[in-house]
Amino acid sequence: MNKTLMFDALREATDEEMLRDPRVFVVGEDVGHYGGSYKVTKGLHAKYGDLRVLDTPIAENSFTGMAIGSAITGLKPIVEGMNMSFLLLAFNQISNNAGMLRYTSGGNFKIPIVIRGPGGVGRQLGAEHSQRLEAYFQAIPGLKIIACSTPYNAKGLLKAAIRDENPVIFFEHVLLYNLQEEIPAEEYVLPLDKAELVREGQDVTIITYSRMRHHVIQATDVLVKEGYDPEVIDLISLKPIDIESIIASIRKTHLVLIVEECMKTAGIGAELIAQINEKSFYELDRPVIRLSSQDLPTPYNGTLEQATVIHPQQIITAVKDLVGTKSKP
Repeated sequence: MNKTLMFDALREATDEEMLRDPRVFVVGEDVGHYGGSYKVTKGLHAKYGDLRVLDTPIAENSFTGMAIGSAITGLKPIVEGMNMSFLLLAFNQISNNAGMLRYTSGGNFKIPIVIRGPGGVGRQLGAEHSQRLEAYFQAIPGLKIIACSTPYNAKGLLKAAIRDENPVIFFEHVLLYNLQEEIPAEEYVLPLDKAELVREGQDVTIITYSRMRHHVIQATDVLVKEGYDPEVIDLISLKPIDIESIIASIRKTHLVLIVEECMKTAGIGAELIAQINEKSFYELDRPVIRLSSQDLPTPYNGTLEQATVIHPQQIITAVKDLVGTKSKP
């Protein structure tokens, strides 16, 4: 086991897959000599050269379209968005090309592309650099969407995404790059379509993903000391959603709390509630509760910024409201 920072885990995954498969290459702004804004591609340009680590102009629609075209020809591009918000400039390419070409070509084209980069609410990055775009992309047919949350799953999931024959949007939270944990020295690959059962419990199912996983864990540590027994699920796959794992948990707990950084209106939580009501409505003792970010541009002011996202104390309060009073152990 090696203690590894999350940006290093992502770099290791990229390096290992580039070494394993000569079709894999990286494209994006400052990914080459500079090593990426968050150092995920550090050292790769010196190792693989200009043809496999390509610095691009500031033109997301152009280089994303180029990468999709290269995927059609059999290459395996990794597109780094310096900030995932910038990839809105390539929304047409991602939607009309990456998402649809395998279907509209009758299966003649495969689109093995990974589009990855930082997103989420950082620390005073301003509204345009603090967007949560997972719900934007979730509506596009043909895409797989991943939100990594730890160095361990970041590495295993990125390797799987690079090997997949379909387009994968790979979200990394800007505040998790310096998260550190021990990960195996030997190679491992994780499934792209499975949620992770982070903690087993009996009282309530808490569904979360990305940075909010860590807020949920902080809240859970407090709740357990007070006699509560929450079950925690990290979605990981935002599309497709591993609804079977969620249904299995609801059959035990009969209560659901969703904790997300996505906006409340038409967010991931809204989709989760729809699927849960379709498939597990009669298993619920109470309506599903969701804690989501407020529907407004993220303020630059630090205090106001913190007020827009969910914090552990809000999770603790919501669980107590759902479950009721418990006796301390």
